[in-house]
Amino acid sequence: MRLILYSKPGCHLCEGLQEKLEKIQNVAFELEIRDITTREDWFLAYQYEVPVLYLSNRPSGDAPASLPLALTPLCHRDGNRQDAKNAEEDLIEKPLPRPSPRASVQQLEQMLRKYLSNEKK
Repeated sequence: MRLILYSKPGCHLCEGLQEKLEKIQNVAFELEIRDITTREDWFLAYQYEVPVLYLSNRPSGDAPASLPLALTPLCHRDGNRQDAKNAEEDLIEKPLPRPSPRASVQQLEQMLRKYLSNEKK
């Protein structure tokens, strides 16, 4: 599984969450950091919400080119409609609750285990 962290430079909440996520060792996930200041659509979607965490089973490098994940239809751009529908059914991509800035690394790890185990069911 993959975690996507929407953040922006200078955001102490974003930086703190990223630092804690990078310290988690007992849960397997890939962390992708997305700087919302690099794309207008991400900025408009998340400027007042960062940090925002998404759980995704989308492979690395397969992110949509133009819209933030929250606003993008879950499909492959070059497939036909049936392929897109099948791809949408296979993908799991959802926002996770924002953890407290006071949450410890262990608490974050426990939260991730909960959500990762729910996705495997």
